[in-house]
Amino acid sequence: MFEIVGDGEPATMSNSNIDEAKGRVKEAAGDLTDNDDLKRDGKADQAAADVKQGVEKAADKAGDAVDKVKDKLSGN
Repeated sequence: MFEIVGDGEPATMSNSNIDEAKGRVKEAAGDLTDNDDLKRDGKADQAAADVKQGVEKAADKAGDAVDKVKDKLSGN
C-alpha cells in the first residue's frame, strides 16, 4: 500500500491528496450516473484540495525560512 521512498520511510498521502482523490471519485461517479450534484461536489472537493496544497506548501516554505534564520543565528 505504501511506497518506500529514498529515505527508507513509507510515503504517505497528505489530507489534501486524499481530498483530491475523493473529489475525483465523486466527479467520476457523478459523470457515470449523470448526477450533476455529485459531479459538482467532486469538483468542489478537488478545488478545496488545491487550496489545502497551497497552504501546505506555504507553511513548508515558511518553516524552511525560519530554520535558515535559526541556523544563521546559531552559527550553523
